[in-house]
Amino acid sequence: MNILLDTQLILWAATSPQKIPAKLRKKLEDKNNTPVFSAASIWEICIKNSLGRKNFKVDAGLLKRGLNDNGWSELAITSSHTLATEYLPPIHKDPFDRLLLAQAEVEGFKLYTSDKLLAKYPGPVELV
Repeated sequence: MNILLDTQLILWAATSPQKIPAKLRKKLEDKNNTPVFSAASIWEICIKNSLGRKNFKVDAGLLKRGLNDNGWSELAITSSHTLATEYLPPIHKDPFDRLLLAQAEVEGFKLYTSDKLLAKYPGPVELV
């Protein structure tokens, strides 16, 4: 099973794995599952870095390399993904989260999130 994580959970997995709930950690460690990160998450991190916030310093290239080196698969953004965002109800305004959910729907993945608002969507999203 492919497990797509939102950007916050990816950052936790890379920097503070103890913050990942045990149930999700077990799924990530299961060799039958493939952890997946979206190119949208790397893009979101790059944008946050460019804002110059002193409390947000993440090397997106190093993060991507580390995820790949640890067996994570990258999910590219396609026009099918972007088109699917058009049909999502207006629950959440964050374009990155909406894209992640659309990717999960199009690809048949489960999206795991720590965002209570994102978890309100119907479909393949689970709050952890």
